[in-house]
Amino acid sequence: MSQVSLLNELIDALSCLPSVGRKTAQRMAYNLLDKKREKGLVLAATLENAMRNIGNCSICRNYTEQTVCHLCENTKRDKNTLCIVHSPSDVLAIESTANFSGKYFVLLGQLSPLDGIGPEEIGMSLLSKRLAEGEISEVIVATSSTVEGEATAHYISQVAKQVEQNNVNITISVTRLAQGVPVGGELEYLDQSTLALSLANRSEF
Repeated sequence: MSQVSLLNELIDALSCLPSVGRKTAQRMAYNLLDKKREKGLVLAATLENAMRNIGNCSICRNYTEQTVCHLCENTKRDKNTLCIVHSPSDVLAIESTANFSGKYFVLLGQLSPLDGIGPEEIGMSLLSKRLAEGEISEVIVATSSTVEGEATAHYISQVAKQVEQNNVNITISVTRLAQGVPVGGELEYLDQSTLALSLANRSEF
């Protein structure tokens, strides 16, 4: 009975992965048990290590094992341009284009009042403080073209305007990703050339 229980626990655990239903999880579980137990143990140890030790950068909120991520620590990157994205996977997508050399800010969500996600949950106070430091002259809003993404983009533009009003010496240009991003599209699923075009042709927001 305990073996059946453990097998079900394994299947249930694998089912939490994106696009993995119970049938697929069953195949994965049996494959690990039948042929790849050593690799399964490595996977389990690596997964536990990652879950315990990967956190968020104190500056941009991207994934990192350190207090500050390697992108924020890189002094060669353009400190005057800040790209605001929905998730760490969006940072990876933009970096893969090799077309952006500025800094990032990761929202870790999008405004969605019905789900209880407001400005504080997506780090707006932290973003406001960062803009108020005066280094950022351009904000690139790279949220997705969904209703939530558009609402979040609008809120970010208002935050930037408020920072300008409170600090007469600060001027911030707010731009939005342009051609190439389809309505309802998510950045992590776009090909590199489409994303590069969107970056190159961004417009005033």
